[in-house]
Amino acid sequence: MKAVRYTRYGPPEVLGIHQVDRPVPRADEVLVEVRATTVTSAETLMRQGRPWWGRLIIGFTRPRRKWRRLGLELAGTVAAVGANVRRFAPGDEVFGFTGFGVGACAQYICLPETASVQHKPTGVDFEQAAAAVDGASTALYFLRDLARVRRGQHVLVNGASGSIGTYAVQLAEYFGAEVTAVCSARNADLVRELGADWVIDYQKEDFTDHHNTYDVIFDTVTACSFNRCRRALTSHGCYLPTTGLTNWLLAAATALRGGRTVKAGMSVHKREALLFLKDLIESDRLRIVVDRNYPMDRIVDAHRYVGLGHKVGNVTVTIAH
Repeated sequence: MKAVRYTRYGPPEVLGIHQVDRPVPRADEVLVEVRATTVTSAETLMRQGRPWWGRLIIGFTRPRRKWRRLGLELAGTVAAVGANVRRFAPGDEVFGFTGFGVGACAQYICLPETASVQHKPTGVDFEQAAAAVDGASTALYFLRDLARVRRGQHVLVNGASGSIGTYAVQLAEYFGAEVTAVCSARNADLVRELGADWVIDYQKEDFTDHHNTYDVIFDTVTACSFNRCRRALTSHGCYLPTTGLTNWLLAAATALRGGRTVKAGMSVHKREALLFLKDLIESDRLRIVVDRNYPMDRIVDAHRYVGLGHKVGNVTVTIAH
């Protein structure tokens, strides 16, 4: 089978399509014929060996063998199941998240039956389904599980036109919050269509300089900091960063102190979230935004585009068979 691999850190050109053995599912595993995956900003950083502390896991001078694969989100068809699998059967259309296993940018992948995989939402194609996994489930985790957003609150989403941000705007609106979106002017109409009540053009204004205060500031691109956002938070507001070791320390410190807090975390187990999102998609309550689609043999171009930092929503990759 064909799979995307890289053996050294560097620009998109370090990626290549290799012929590798097709995996065989164990008793508790599902073999998925991958039809679509995505390219995330996180993967472009992994490919470069960034941030530096991430090399403690991936490899110091070059990626360890396990981490030479890419692809976190997937949609496809179950090709075979192990003897003990009960949740899925051959022919089932599924979508899901590989977690720390990566490797979805390939024609086939084996995943445990207990992995973050659910039956694909009806009414969407494989590319859309793959794009409805990590960004949407991450937004759900931060807004519902960490911040506990509820009706009447005021939520600001920084990076509102990105993969996490487009879902965050919709989910905050779904939970009944008043939503302020921060993005460039060219994406203002899009985020309004997704449910934003107010839009701030970050190229012209600094939302922390406004007189408005927010119950939740969701920094989906971690382009700001708790220090800067404190003045824009209500007295018991919370700042939600998606990355940063310092923010984990701040989360512990502010939890003890009370008042304005940082809430940091990581959403890896997504099975329940995917079921929740599947229901929203099938009831037309969640829109999937896809910026561009590339075939797998143009994976270098896909990484180059995502690396520019200007994608709107998601970038998907079609896996041909």
